[in-house]
Amino acid sequence: MTAETQQVQEMIERYVQSIGLTKEATFDEASNTWQWQRGSAPIEVFLADGGNNRYYICIYANIMQVPANANQADFYRYLLELNFDKLGMRLCIKPKSSWIFAFYERDVKGMDYEELTTCIKDLEWWADKLDDELKGKFQ
Repeated sequence: MTAETQQVQEMIERYVQSIGLTKEATFDEASNTWQWQRGSAPIEVFLADGGNNRYYICIYANIMQVPANANQADFYRYLLELNFDKLGMRLCIKPKSSWIFAFYERDVKGMDYEELTTCIKDLEWWADKLDDELKGKFQ
């Protein structure tokens, strides 16, 4: 890790404390991730090595499994339309799984605490909203 990634880790810990949680309660040393709950949405934050001396903050939320009983074309179209409509957040399916995730990623270069906070709060808000919305519409 670089000095810049160390600074981002400290900002993540500061954010965790700002929402009333502790590093001890949220940080998983084995996976090097912070995990907590925002409403009904589980939030996961970690730093990823993108190669070529670039590191990314990754903010993920497990939304739901692909519904077995829904029209698949309608479901995937709806997800793509949400990706177009909801700025700053994207939806994806985790490879080799049936889980839908809301996620945000950004190179950590130049990131300050205000931007980190905005990124995490936005993803938390969308994840908590969309997990209920998608389950209500497709399950």
